[in-house]
Amino acid sequence: MSAPERVLPALRLDLLAFPEAVPELRRAVREWLDEPCADVQLCVTELVSNVIRHVGEGAPVRVRVARTGTHIRVEVTDPDPHTLPVLRRADAEEERGRGLSLLDAVVCRWGVDHGGEGKVVWCELACT
Repeated sequence: MSAPERVLPALRLDLLAFPEAVPELRRAVREWLDEPCADVQLCVTELVSNVIRHVGEGAPVRVRVARTGTHIRVEVTDPDPHTLPVLRRADAEEERGRGLSLLDAVVCRWGVDHGGEGKVVWCELACT
């Protein structure tokens, strides 16, 4: 008989989207999962970095990371319902524009939900 799977309550963090907040956010995700989690950290980093870049520094965001059965779901909520993520191909010379391509390569699926006065950009990764 195998040991029961450890059930974690969701990690929920409210913060202001500043570049200085990203390393602490990555650390919080690693501590919450209590295991190596480079792909989850990548997703959190890219989604919050998109808020910083496209919504604006200092925007209030809510980050939620939860185990949902066989997946880990990452959600980043921001107040701008109009600025939507766009998956595109960056040219070799471009220094930006690869974040969603990286995210798309490691997740099972991702999307955007609208509600209230903002949006939730989410992704799901398979648990290993």
